[in-house]
Amino acid sequence: MKIAFYGSSLLSSYWNGAATYYRGLLRDLAARGYAITFYEPDAYDRQAHRDIDPPDWAAVRVYPATPEAMRAVAAEAASADVVVKASGVGVFDDELLAGVVAASRPEAIRIFWDVDAPATLAELAAAPDHPLHRAMPELDLVLTYGGGPPVIAAYEGFSAAACIPVYNALDPTTHHPVPAEPRFAGDLAFLGNRLPDREARVETFFLDAAARLPQRAFLIGGSGWADKAMPANVRHLGHVYTREHNAFNTTPLAVLNIARDSMAAVGYSPATRVFEAAGADACLITDAWTGLDLFLAEGTEVLVARDGRDVAEHLAALTPERARAVGAAARARITAEHSYAHRGAQVDAILRRVAEEKRSGGKRGRGAA
Repeated sequence: MKIAFYGSSLLSSYWNGAATYYRGLLRDLAARGYAITFYEPDAYDRQAHRDIDPPDWAAVRVYPATPEAMRAVAAEAASADVVVKASGVGVFDDELLAGVVAASRPEAIRIFWDVDAPATLAELAAAPDHPLHRAMPELDLVLTYGGGPPVIAAYEGFSAAACIPVYNALDPTTHHPVPAEPRFAGDLAFLGNRLPDREARVETFFLDAAARLPQRAFLIGGSGWADKAMPANVRHLGHVYTREHNAFNTTPLAVLNIARDSMAAVGYSPATRVFEAAGADACLITDAWTGLDLFLAEGTEVLVARDGRDVAEHLAALTPERARAVGAAARARITAEHSYAHRGAQVDAILRRVAEEKRSGGKRGRGAA
């Protein structure tokens, strides 16, 4: 089957947290025989910050961020068997959704793939005339990269034919242990862009912990933090390219995961960083959120904190031996249960089932798990 996938960027992770997710899933689907074209706009300076060259497992079409170019690439949905419009493309999202739905053939599988379900659902609740409401009757599936039962119920309440979470995962060929790099040496490292619904939690879980342990070394990577006031023992790294993530995760004593406000509230939303860290054998400390136990066991495969005091206490008590044991256990669990091979098999089964239902005139999407 031919997939036309319209997303933010496959080539760059710059202000684009979905890049690792797209790469892992689409690479696996390509290995299963799908012919994939990924459409991404030339926007937000991402093309100047590419992490990868165009891969051999997907054709990448970078188009100018203009209405004319958007309409031209939307029209190409007519040649695909599976048409995917992801959330958060960032340029003409509403028009692109309408365009690809209108252009796709009736027998094609139409999917809205939500990489930020809490934000999208809040928009749908606030705006009865939202374009996604209008598109919903034409969609065969809503897929999300997190959210669990609350998100499924909410989307089905908005008349989605079916909503199925396809969680983040690990690609062990790209995220794995590497030798330590002095640039990333420290006791606790956090990687994430500065966003309005994350900043307060970074203050609570990361900066508060740093203030409590002035003798320990803390690192923060990601865009937007340069003018943020921080304790003297915090070193700001700026944007960390995906090719550097393994060293970033392998080198420090521990790494910290902090969910955004909306993701923490909904739960069942492990970030790509969780799987990247586990793949690199990192000892992960995470804020608490519902559904974590589906992926990692507290105390043995991950350390869980409720606030900055908890983070500081975990770090103060952590020995290199304990850190290695937690990291190794996390890597074993994630590799065995949560690789992109697992997610690719899930999506492949979903697509084949829905295609058969459409051919036989069955109800679109229902029961495709």
